[in-house]
Amino acid sequence: MNFVDLRKKTFILSGALVVISIILLLGPGLNLGIDFTGGTIIERRVDAEVTANLVQETMAGVPDLDVGGAAIQILDDPREFIVRTRTLESEQIGALDSAFDEAFGSLDERRTEVVGPVIGQELIQQAILALIIAAVGILIYVSLRFEYRYAVSAIIAALHDVLIVLGLFVITGREINSPFVAAMLTVIGYCINDTIVIFDRVRENMIYRKRETHDVVVNRSLNQVIARTVNTSLTTFTVVLLLFIFGGATIQDFALALMAGIIVGPYSSLFVASPVWLEWTLFSRKRRTSQARA
Repeated sequence: MNFVDLRKKTFILSGALVVISIILLLGPGLNLGIDFTGGTIIERRVDAEVTANLVQETMAGVPDLDVGGAAIQILDDPREFIVRTRTLESEQIGALDSAFDEAFGSLDERRTEVVGPVIGQELIQQAILALIIAAVGILIYVSLRFEYRYAVSAIIAALHDVLIVLGLFVITGREINSPFVAAMLTVIGYCINDTIVIFDRVRENMIYRKRETHDVVVNRSLNQVIARTVNTSLTTFTVVLLLFIFGGATIQDFALALMAGIIVGPYSSLFVASPVWLEWTLFSRKRRTSQARA
């Protein structure tokens, strides 16, 4: 497969996806979860099967309690549900539980989490800091092992993946929470690992095939590793897909982010990172040649 000849088309495709993702982030924006905005998460199991409307009506019947904007999620078992709402006091949570027990019977308190807005802001700062530290660490490691052009190309590919996954979550309206940040760091590591394998093969071929041009070397290297990339991605994707299907509603968002990253990661390694390095290298050589002639 001639990857090199496809690079202009893939640059256009990747650029379009990244621009759309940025527009979505600036427009509708992310659906930040309670982990970042602050609020209360209540997970309960009752004796009767319920629907979101039934839970909403029961909550509306509690006097002196405004939870009109609460998000209600029915889990795989229709007797289990999660309520995400504004920050509630202990007495208010107790009043809700009493209403649920009276309406549906045999209330089982599975989970109660209260996150203040200050903690939410701290989590946002820590998430951004974690992503920055990861990017800087990757930049330093790849620069030391290869050269700075490889490192910057790898970071561009990783940033490409993160933006596209974020755009997907804006479109689907999925909640952004702490597990999502963990998934993004995993996606970055997955992408960088695949990119380094390709760069290592490019560097090896550059040493032993000095008579070949850079574009031929890059294309040869990509074809040599594509089987490994595809097989690894398929096996990993299969496991995460099963996790998404059978893992329950609690970790579906986490699994979805991983699936999207597993799809986009190999694409960026093959069609973004290596072509960016190739274009940069060819441009640098042309500039040095022009300067030498001058």
